[in-house]
Amino acid sequence: MEYFLKFPESLILGSGEAIDIAVKAFSRNHRETLRIIRTVILNSVNSVYFSLEKIPWFILILIVIYLGWKASKKKYVGLIFGAMLFFIGMCGLWDSMLQTISMVVVAVTLSILLGFPLGILVAMNKKASTVIRPILDLMQTMPAFVYLVPAVILFSPGKTPALIATTIYSIVPMIRMTNLGITHVDKEMLEAASSFGSTTLQLLSKVQIPQAMPSIMAGINQTIMMAMSMVVTCALIGAEGLGMQILLATNRIEMGKALMPGISIVFLAIILDRLTQGMIQKGAPTE
Repeated sequence: MEYFLKFPESLILGSGEAIDIAVKAFSRNHRETLRIIRTVILNSVNSVYFSLEKIPWFILILIVIYLGWKASKKKYVGLIFGAMLFFIGMCGLWDSMLQTISMVVVAVTLSILLGFPLGILVAMNKKASTVIRPILDLMQTMPAFVYLVPAVILFSPGKTPALIATTIYSIVPMIRMTNLGITHVDKEMLEAASSFGSTTLQLLSKVQIPQAMPSIMAGINQTIMMAMSMVVTCALIGAEGLGMQILLATNRIEMGKALMPGISIVFLAIILDRLTQGMIQKGAPTE
C-alpha cells in the first residue's frame, strides 16, 4: 500500500547533475570568451559609476530637479525629486545609490540595444515571432532567482553575473512593447506611404518607428523598473549598491538600517519612473 502512496524512488530523476556538468564544461571550454565579456561589463559599469562619482552631489540634485520640472511641467515635482535624493544622501547611501544607478544604466542600455531590434524582428517576421514569443512567455513566468544561478556558475559572484541576469530579466518588456507599437501602426498610414513608393526600410524608419515611439518609451519605462527590482535581488550574488545594504542589515537583524536603503530604492524608482513617464507623454503623437 505504501508503494501507491509515495512516488517511486526509481522514477525520480537526478538533481540536475547533467546540467551542472554541461555548464561547468562550457565554462572551461570558453574561459577566454567569458573573461572578455566579464572585462567589458565591468569596465562599462565602472565607467558609468566613476562618471557619476565625479559630479558634485548638489549638482546632481539640481539636474534631477530640472529634469523633474521639465518632465512634469510642475516646479514642485522637481523639488520633491531633489528632496528624495537629499534624503538618500542624509542616510549615508549616496555612494550605494550611484552604484545601483550605474548597474541600472548599463543593464537598461543592453536591454534596449538587444530588445529593440528583436522587437522589430518579431513584428516583421512571422517565423521569428513563432519562435521568440513562447520564449518571452517562459521568461516572464520564471522567478527572478532562476536567472542568478547560471550567471554565477559562468562568471562567479560579482557585478558581471548580476548585470547579465538583470539584462535578461528586464529585456522582455522592451521586446514586447516594441513589437506592440510597430504592429499597431495605422494601416491606412502604411498604405499611404506605400502608395508613394516607400520601401520596407523607409516604412520602418519614417512611419512605423516614429508612430510606435510612445509604446517603445513605455517599454523602456518598464525595462527600467524591472532592472531596478532585479539589481536589488542581485545583491544575493554580490552586486553592490542599495540592495547589498538591505541584505547586510537584514542578515544582522537590523531592521532600522534595512529600512533606510529600502526607502531609498523606492524614491529612486519613483524618480526614474516619473522622468521616463514624462518622456512618454512628450513622445505621444498630438491630435
